[in-house]
Amino acid sequence: MSHSLGVRQAQKQKTRQALLDAALGLLEEQSLSSLGLREVTRVVGIAPTAFYRHFRDMGELGVALVEEALGSLHVMVRAILAEQDAAEERIDRTVAVVEQHVRQHPLHIRFVARERHGGVRAVRQAIAGELDRFAQEVAAALKSQPASEGWRDEDVRMLAELYVDRLVTTAAALLDAEEDGAEGAAGQVVRRSRRQLRLISIGRRHWREDRRGEGEEERGEG
Repeated sequence: MSHSLGVRQAQKQKTRQALLDAALGLLEEQSLSSLGLREVTRVVGIAPTAFYRHFRDMGELGVALVEEALGSLHVMVRAILAEQDAAEERIDRTVAVVEQHVRQHPLHIRFVARERHGGVRAVRQAIAGELDRFAQEVAAALKSQPASEGWRDEDVRMLAELYVDRLVTTAAALLDAEEDGAEGAAGQVVRRSRRQLRLISIGRRHWREDRRGEGEEERGEG
């Protein structure tokens, strides 16, 4: 009995993944709001009604694609930022991870880039939620570094958001560069991203001095 349940569960998971893969392929040329579940089930070769055994609607499928697109990237970037190496080394490895992720999952990156401000509210919220969680994880990694000693939590969070925003922008720019096919375009994106992140890192080293000055101004105004 348990063996039969295991087989059915495995088949269900296989069909669910097939639906995700089919939708992702179809979304290469269109937005989620214009994609119908009948198109997806036709590719997979199942009846449209069978779709509801796996997802409530296309919005829920889109949310699952968001988790696929960004989930693994969290783990890799967080691990790099938690290391105590020099800032430039962490930046280089982080950009390299993003570059590799874009090359391995271009359809996922295109989907997130398009749907981040798209017409399906549940997916927009899912992307915003994933990026917020990403920023929380990056903030936790940054907080553990000696350079953050004495920082306020809100400032560490702001720094994390700057890093995450740059990484998301870099991923979208790398995808455009790969699609354009211009020689050296991806390399230019990588170099620019490294310089931008290093600029943020330089600002980080002087932020506490600025914050002390701001605090003195606030006390003087009071």
